[in-house]
Amino acid sequence: EVQLVESGGGLVQPGGSLRLSCAASGFTFNTYGMVWVRQAPGKGLEWVSTISTGGGITIDADSVKGRFTVSRDNAKNTLDLQMNSLKTEETAVYYCARDPPTVGSGFDYWGQGTQVTGSS
Repeated sequence: EVQLVESGGGLVQPGGSLRLSCAASGFTFNTYGMVWVRQAPGKGLEWVSTISTGGGITIDADSVKGRFTVSRDNAKNTLDLQMNSLKTEETAVYYCARDPPTVGSGFDYWGQGTQVTGSS
């Protein structure tokens, strides 16, 4: 059974940092790209970052470029998102998801999400 479990969310002041983690199980982790997606209150899903199977290629949304860093540890089957200089408007539930190699298939498995709340 494929499982993705996020952790690391919490309350953070504007300008602060937070590191999210996603523990993957039930599939061969190093054969899938992975993504982070977020959903702010009352808004739709917003893609944040993608990382390739080996971790050598990362792509970030313009809104987070230079502040967020996605990484993975294939030996531990974990995916991380280091978030720096957080903004209040980045309050959202952050999800990790699996990105299958088939083009156009969408992200096929999602975690339950972890809440990040920016508060002064």
